[in-house]
Amino acid sequence: MLDDEVDITLLLATYLQGHGFRVTQVHNGRALMALMETDPADLVLLDLGLPGEDGFAIARRMRESWRCGLVIVTGRGDAVDKVVGLEVGADDYVTKPFDLRELVARVKAVLRRLTPELPIASAPAALAAAPADRLRFAGWQLDTAARSLRNPHGDEVTLTGGEFDLLQAFARHPGRVLSRDFLLEQTRGREAAPFDRTIDVQVGRLRKKIEADPEDPQLIKSVRGAGYILVPPVSHG
Repeated sequence: MLDDEVDITLLLATYLQGHGFRVTQVHNGRALMALMETDPADLVLLDLGLPGEDGFAIARRMRESWRCGLVIVTGRGDAVDKVVGLEVGADDYVTKPFDLRELVARVKAVLRRLTPELPIASAPAALAAAPADRLRFAGWQLDTAARSLRNPHGDEVTLTGGEFDLLQAFARHPGRVLSRDFLLEQTRGREAAPFDRTIDVQVGRLRKKIEADPEDPQLIKSVRGAGYILVPPVSHG
């Protein structure tokens, strides 16, 4: 947890610890980077309003260097800040003041997306079901069990939790126009909020990672006034 206000971090840490989380408090970007090098966190709560530091730059570096949950918790509630926060890779954006119960719910939702529950099954059954966990389209392979994506050359492409959920929604409904409301529900579930630009921003980020030319997308196309569609067919195995 990175916030320069010690009283706030102490309050949040106490509350989160009461819900079973192990919490480490840091108060500047340098300390956060040092912590991630020695004891990487599963999820980081990041404040943007840090004296002398660019919170967005810290978020961008976090996303480039570590695969972990990233929730921006800040007093900056402007729509532009929310869009930028999502563009740099945040999984969620919470504006102060907030209900502590809501924050815990959002943290749990992000962690669920990052570490889905494993199915209860015998080893042979699990192996037999493995091909169904792999979705292929246009040379790409999406492994829903391992939550990984490989490009046509076999190289792994790093996705945020939200980006993975979004691509999985497309891959499970190929050739269908999916509305923003449907995609928002698929990626954020009960914690979804009516913030129209969220899906547009995530689709833009996803296109930068899977399209040969993000400005002229051929895999995920926009349908004016309706939503988005994954164009290529999807196969299993």
